[in-house]
Amino acid sequence: MPLRPVQSSLADVEYARIGIIGCGPLGSAIARLAVGAGMVAVVSNKRGRSTLQGFARELGDLAVAASVTEAAQEEIVVLAVPWSQLPAALLEVPDWDGRIVIDATNPDIPTAALPDFRERNSSEIVSRLVAGAQLVKAFNTLPPQLLLMPPEAPTGRRVIFFSGDHARAKAVIGRMIAHLGLAGIDLGRLSEGGRLQQFPSGALVGLNLISIAPSTVF
Repeated sequence: MPLRPVQSSLADVEYARIGIIGCGPLGSAIARLAVGAGMVAVVSNKRGRSTLQGFARELGDLAVAASVTEAAQEEIVVLAVPWSQLPAALLEVPDWDGRIVIDATNPDIPTAALPDFRERNSSEIVSRLVAGAQLVKAFNTLPPQLLLMPPEAPTGRRVIFFSGDHARAKAVIGRMIAHLGLAGIDLGRLSEGGRLQQFPSGALVGLNLISIAPSTVF
């Protein structure tokens, strides 16, 4: 059963809670964004919940330190662990049962040069590790510190690219991105958009754009 110690003040929307596996710079940045937008952030890492109690207290009542297994039971789960640690981290999750997984991981440069990455991009490989999940690639193309910085334009929103093969999952994540105060751009399927997001050679890696259009998903 999902961990339910606190409730979001949001209406009963699909992104009121989010589980985060990996709480380094990227995972913690996403947790800060989520809590700042009134979402519950259930954070976890390989070292156990006790190592995240201080971080959860810093973020306030909407942050919960949890085990990886507990974080993975949320309906939306962010993967923000180093690429080499992915298989071990995911061993603790026996069944994804249709939940949405946001793949925010990037392979390191030597790994990205391996033959496997010539035929499939990294998220297509990750999708095989989370069988039964609806995977969306997002939050991987910008440095974590940029996610927390206000955009230069007073009414602008920082652009977050995302891609995936499940229309429902992408619609949910697009709405969540907008709720976080960001501008989502849907790049299509993993085989297409995922290649543009692929570290280090994807055309969109490091591209820092600000949308001045009304809050929406493109």
